[in-house]
Amino acid sequence: MPVLHYPEPALSQAAHGGDGNGRPEHATPRMTPAPSTSVRSHTIAFHKPYGVLPCFTDPDGRPTLADYVELPGVYAAGRLDLDSEGLMLLTSDGTLSHRITDPQHKLPKVYLVQVERIPDEQALRQLRQGVALSRTKTRPAEVRLLDEPPSLPDRPVPIRFRKTVPTCWIEMTIREGMNRQVRRMTAAVGHPTLRLIRVAIGPIPLGNLAPGAWRELTAGEVQAIQGSGAAAGSKPRRLESPRASRRATE
Repeated sequence: MPVLHYPEPALSQAAHGGDGNGRPEHATPRMTPAPSTSVRSHTIAFHKPYGVLPCFTDPDGRPTLADYVELPGVYAAGRLDLDSEGLMLLTSDGTLSHRITDPQHKLPKVYLVQVERIPDEQALRQLRQGVALSRTKTRPAEVRLLDEPPSLPDRPVPIRFRKTVPTCWIEMTIREGMNRQVRRMTAAVGHPTLRLIRVAIGPIPLGNLAPGAWRELTAGEVQAIQGSGAAAGSKPRRLESPRASRRATE
């Protein structure tokens, strides 16, 4: 009888100590680096004109940031009310936005404020010591009277003017952002605000930006923001009223 010869079953690569793909089991696979997905962030300084909302859309069709800023991906780091003017910072960097708006960092914001009547030393002292607003006392403000009105572009809508009531300008620096804070503080000491222009946020000045214009911040300016304000690790200030909102507004 003839002897039948059956072929020996083929052994897999793994049976010989491989991984089934022709490589030794201990070999490190060659990895192809993934393409970089990093996107350069943008941070800009914008001179918000009077009558422009500090957002990009409005269901009522009022002027917004979208009418002036065409750079995609940036969002306002804080607010500046419809009837206020001056510096806003917009960024695509969420961490930087938090640094700018979080009151824990105490980033100073400087305003030129036109008020009714001339504040006396008592009114200025109240602002410097902090004012109670909605059962929450503000942080102390830095305040000084200006000897001369600042040189500013005309506002498209003139301020309320009364012949029998003098006005003056003050420079005011705060380190928090309660809703319409500057206006409420000056009103609380008897001097309603007539015009309000923000001229600096931390180390970034408004400079000579025209209303409606914007510029991109340099890397050095962004680093200056990151290093300014309260020291890292400082404790946030406890609010006296849990319902008080410290939104980044004025």
